[in-house]
Amino acid sequence: MTTGFEDLLAANAEYAADFSYGGFDGIAHAGVGVVTCMDSRIPPLEMLGLKPGDAKVLRSAGGRVTEVTMTGLVLGVQLLGVRRIMIIPHTRCAMAAMSEDDLRAKVELAAGKPAGYLPIPVIPDQLEALRRDVAAVREHPLIGNDILVGGFMYDVDTGHLTQID
Repeated sequence: MTTGFEDLLAANAEYAADFSYGGFDGIAHAGVGVVTCMDSRIPPLEMLGLKPGDAKVLRSAGGRVTEVTMTGLVLGVQLLGVRRIMIIPHTRCAMAAMSEDDLRAKVELAAGKPAGYLPIPVIPDQLEALRRDVAAVREHPLIGNDILVGGFMYDVDTGHLTQID
């Protein structure tokens, strides 16, 4: 049967042949939680010198703290060993470069269907949005004052991470 996933399944078979992460307990052993963008130019573990099992990584369009990522952070802090949280948007992000109308028009053109119902939370000011997200995480009643929370910007052209908040 041809499914269109054969290349990925073959790559997975090679990966699984030398798999060395079995038996992990799901705890973030470096105590790190990361919220970053879904952009494929961002390698969250590698850019922080981490490996599988070290961190909880949550992704969202634009690297924003959403209801879903906040839930993941709370679970990470309360149940999975997260003691430090990094919120990491990035340079040249489409969510910060276009208006909601522009992005929606692109989606509609690509899909060939109306997408007026689709929420597209663009980010007019990335640094202000980052500061608000950091504050929201710091102030969340289930995160706690003993958890370090920082905001960072990842440069997709240099790989450099800069602390903003």
